[in-house]
Amino acid sequence: MSVSGLPKPKGRRRAFRVLMLVIRFTRRGRRNDPSFKLVVTEQSNPVKGRFLEELGFYSPKMKTKNFAKERILYWVSKGAKLSKTVNNLLVGEGIIQGKKVKAWRPKKRSETEAPKKEKTAEAKKAEVVETKKSEAEPIAKDVEKKEEKVEEQPENQETPDLIKETAPEEPKEAAEKE
Repeated sequence: MSVSGLPKPKGRRRAFRVLMLVIRFTRRGRRNDPSFKLVVTEQSNPVKGRFLEELGFYSPKMKTKNFAKERILYWVSKGAKLSKTVNNLLVGEGIIQGKKVKAWRPKKRSETEAPKKEKTAEAKKAEVVETKKSEAEPIAKDVEKKEEKVEEQPENQETPDLIKETAPEEPKEAAEKE
């Protein structure tokens, strides 16, 4: 019991709390068939958690949209923020005035990764050039050697006949079976 004679309140006491409201989508629907509800909720709430009010729905597959324009404008006037995707959709529909916002950012390359990739690309190009040069050098040397050999051989010289090698005779029994 407290001094005033009243029982102490159980749990944490919340005297004054500022709500950070956000208007965002919460996903509904089945696998490969998405649909979204447009809801007003606290920013700290989970995406599929509690919400204060449902403001409409959006089905991208069926391309159907239904938004409560007056309620959206009411919540925006009360200070609710719009998520980037919701902002772009409402600007496209003409419900609110403004510019579309970039809803996603490409991943930033770290400074160490970018130079490594460039170096490897340059190194690969250098290797290709070196291999082409190294392959071309022996071929050129072989061509020069062949030309020298042709020049060394006199034209009147006859080449000796090739000796024919005969294979050993197969046994007669093996030949008869076939």
